[in-house]
Amino acid sequence: MKRFIKWFAVAVLAVVAVLAVTYRAVNKVPSADLSQAERVAVIFEDGGCISCHSENPDLPFYAEWPVMGKVVKEDASRGYHIFDFSPVKEALENGGEISPVKMSKIEKVVSDGSMPMAKYYLVHWGSSITKAKRSIVVDWTTDQWLQKYGIAEKIVPIETISTDPAKVALGNILFHDTRLSVNNTISCASCHDLKTAGVDNEPVSDGVFDLEGGVNAPTVFNSVYNFVQFWDGRAETLAKQAAGPPLNPVEMGCQSFDEIVAKLASDKEMVKMFNAIYPEGITEETITDAIAEFEKTLVTPDSRFDKYLKGDQTAINEQEKAGYDLFLATGCATCHNGPILGGQSYELMGVKADYFADRGKELTNEDNGRFKETQCERDRHRFKTPGLRNVALTWPYYHDATRATLEEAVRDMGIYQSGVKLSKSQISDMVAFLNTLTGEFEGQILTNENDINR
Repeated sequence: MKRFIKWFAVAVLAVVAVLAVTYRAVNKVPSADLSQAERVAVIFEDGGCISCHSENPDLPFYAEWPVMGKVVKEDASRGYHIFDFSPVKEALENGGEISPVKMSKIEKVVSDGSMPMAKYYLVHWGSSITKAKRSIVVDWTTDQWLQKYGIAEKIVPIETISTDPAKVALGNILFHDTRLSVNNTISCASCHDLKTAGVDNEPVSDGVFDLEGGVNAPTVFNSVYNFVQFWDGRAETLAKQAAGPPLNPVEMGCQSFDEIVAKLASDKEMVKMFNAIYPEGITEETITDAIAEFEKTLVTPDSRFDKYLKGDQTAINEQEKAGYDLFLATGCATCHNGPILGGQSYELMGVKADYFADRGKELTNEDNGRFKETQCERDRHRFKTPGLRNVALTWPYYHDATRATLEEAVRDMGIYQSGVKLSKSQISDMVAFLNTLTGEFEGQILTNENDINR
């Protein structure tokens, strides 16, 4: 019996040794002779990222097995729904730029070890992320941030943008001109009042003839930093965004820009201003170009948090710093990053839980988000991530305006996007941090006149 136990122990140790050697062999660090991008690409290839996070995954043979195959296919479908790795793979292969949001997400899951999933690397040993591999990936993401923004922080100070003063002056007038609406009652500023932080603080905005819109109006401040405009991303530029509301039947209600051009052309002073800037005079393109140029000036730098990022450790207090640390730890900064803490990607509303099922309200067409434009099922309930600059002033929250306070919005973002239940003190810390994001406009801290009525 003793001899059996002895030989059994030896056999177990031998198996463990073989497994350990095999594990080390298949998880070796990519050669130092490769470039940084090439080393990262090898790690991602070994990690099997593209196997789940792509539209047409290359599934393993056991995906056709009973029971196990169902799990594999569900994981792959869910993986692609949450994160499409294909653009990252293409960028690494071709030297292209990778979205800061995608970089942030990659760094987060690599750093916390949540990817690859344990049930994947238990079968595919070479996919596990070792300490050495993790270091390579994190160094790469840090370098990417440094190259793009000059600092390694996920959030960076916002800066003003160079503009044409003459176009800005004209755009300012047009932004406040009700003649852009069919009955001369609604201007851009009606829904995006600069005195109320670029919003109207209503669940939905009133248009011509007291018609109501279908979605909460986002702030116009810092919109130049959005990678697309509107919740569903249907406008690629500020100028294209400016062309939308005038022709929207429930917003400004015009049939065509010909109506608007005719009204403005009857104003001699307006004609004079346009002709001084644009040789072609008053057209749809020159109207929207001027408005877009004005909106580029609606940037709010020099928040207390900007000052903190630039080295002033006293700019925010200890609670606000704790809120920032929590903002990073819970993964908020994977989507809300960059100059305006968002506006750089489309994200699924309800990553960790079914937001729309829990909401208890009938679905609307606006709830479809990006799907309205693409008709791609993956885009259903996916929205452009809002920037968080001045967020304390831009209630109510979410595309459907269902959260009246920051506390409610933070609590439920934790549940539906990060999968965490934040305590009251954590919510308080996070809200304190978000309040540091209110910036300056025209040399003064941005305010909202509606604050006194809350």
